[in-house]
Parts: sequence; C-alpha cells; structure tokens
Amino acid sequence: MRGMFRWALGALFACIATVASAQGYPNRTIRLVVPFPAGGTTDILARAVSQKLTEALGQAVVVDNRAGAAGNIGSDLVAKSTPDGYTLLMGTVGTHAINPSLYSKMPYDHYKDFVPVVLVAGVPNVLVVNPALPVNSVADLIKLAKEKPGQINFASSGSGTSIHLSGELFKTMAGVDMTHIPYKGSSPALTDLIGGQVQIMFDNLPSSLPQIKAGKLRAIAVTSMKRAPALPDIPTINESGLPGFEASSWFGVLAPAGTPASIVTRINAEVNKWLESADAREKLLGQGAEAAGGSPEQFAAYIRVESEKWAKVVKASGAKVD
Repeated sequence: MRGMFRWALGALFACIATVASAQGYPNRTIRLVVPFPAGGTTDILARAVSQKLTEALGQAVVVDNRAGAAGNIGSDLVAKSTPDGYTLLMGTVGTHAINPSLYSKMPYDHYKDFVPVVLVAGVPNVLVVNPALPVNSVADLIKLAKEKPGQINFASSGSGTSIHLSGELFKTMAGVDMTHIPYKGSSPALTDLIGGQVQIMFDNLPSSLPQIKAGKLRAIAVTSMKRAPALPDIPTINESGLPGFEASSWFGVLAPAGTPASIVTRINAEVNKWLESADAREKLLGQGAEAAGGSPEQFAAYIRVESEKWAKVVKASGAKVD
C-alpha cells in the first residue's frame, strides 16, 4: 500500500511538473528529429519548419538527423523521449503508415506512442533515370525491364520508405522484375544514380528536382494522380499506361504521447500560420511540395487512412522486412 502511495505521489508530482513546464514553454532549445540523413526531402522540409518555429517561439529549434532502419531509429528515439515539447519528430508516410505493415517487428507503436501535431506537406515521388539509360517513358522502362528481367536496379532511401514501395508497386502493376537497392537516405542513393551504379529511382520530388533541372537525371513520370506543378510537362504514371497508380509521400510534425495539449496546440498554430503564408507556398512549391496544414485531429485521422492504404500496397507487393 505504501509503495502504491509513493507511486501515485510520484505520478502527481510528474504531472504538476509537466503542467508547469508547459506554462513556460519554450524556455530552452527544441530538438526536431529527422529520422533520415541530411539532404533528403524530410531534412529539407524540417529545416524550413525549424527556421520558422525558431522565429515564432523565440527559442532555437535545431534539426537532429538520426538515420537508420527506414526512419525507425529516429522515430523510436522520439517515442521514448520525455513528452515535454522539447523533442519533436518530422515523421513521414514511411515512419507512420508504411513501416508498421512492412516490418515484422516495430520498436514503437505509431498510434499509441505519438501525438500528431500538424501535417506539413504532401510530395509526389518522381521516377528518375540515369541519362545514359535508353528510357524516355514509362512504356520504354517496362519494355526494357521485360527484356532484361532482374537486371535493372532501382535505388531507394531505405527499405520501407514510400520510395521503396513505389518501386514495388510499379513492379507489381507493370509485371516486371527489377532489383531493389536500399540506401541510408536519398542523398547517397542519388549520388549512385547519377554515377550510374544504379539505373532508376522513385525519389521524393524535392530532393531530385535540382538534379533534374541540372540535367543530371531524367524525369520520366510522377507518382501522384495529377501532374506536379513543379514539373508540369512530366506525365503521371497513371496516365502513362498504369491506370490507378498512386504513391505519394507526406511529412508532418509529431510529438511523444503525453505531450501537453497546450504545447501541441501552440506548435500546430505556429506551423499552420506559416503554411498559410506566401513564403511557405513559394518555398514548398519551389521544392515540388504542396502545403498541407490542419488540426492535430485531422492529421491523426489522415495517418489512420494512410496506414490502411499502405497496408494493402505492402500486402499486394509481397514486400517484407525482418
């Protein structure tokens, strides 16, 4: 009985401390964890958000890249962090919709261990090829892949990412055999793609866009249902012979479960304020992304819908990571 009383008393004091901390929030540096290497789309968007939050909150918001296991390592770090608003996650469709179905064992529960804060942006993936590959369309790629089964390597930013699953979905719908080569992030994958070590990649548009504009990569198609404003002349895979193909990415801020509602509301309001600005639209559109926004509840509902959608894609593709 005495032990239970001490436990209850400790929990009460912890609750009081959390409330007190929330009232003075923020009074020190905030860490925004990116579960992928620097240079990729998640990192690009996180740095834009961190800059605006730093300005709005009056405290430094620093990006902390914790890559590995398709985002699971960094996400798990945040899931197990103190829920005081000083450790946040830039989560993705991979960490919070794909990985739970793809991995046989997850280090965190993507529903129970997090509180969604705000959906930041939606991003189509783009099918890019090394310019030396004799492919100018989806039809060309399918024809070549059928002529050389298993000989075309497609890179990804890691097993379980939307980039990986876009390739698996393409293989299934096109009826072709291609070899998946996973990397630890988009940047090293793009480096090898440009160097010719791999032939194609379904990359997040923001990280590939500079290489496309520089002529280092050739864009064949985008994976969204409608054309991307940043590449209006590039067709969708859906209109290029694989009707119904869609595999877009999204990115949003999440916090550890138990984070005070007042802190979640504050961050949500500041990010939404920025997303509604001309500055955000210009920066995101320039990266090939579209501003999202909305309430924490809307983001939570979206995660559930996306989790169900990608679970079906994972099952249909037969992809699995142990």
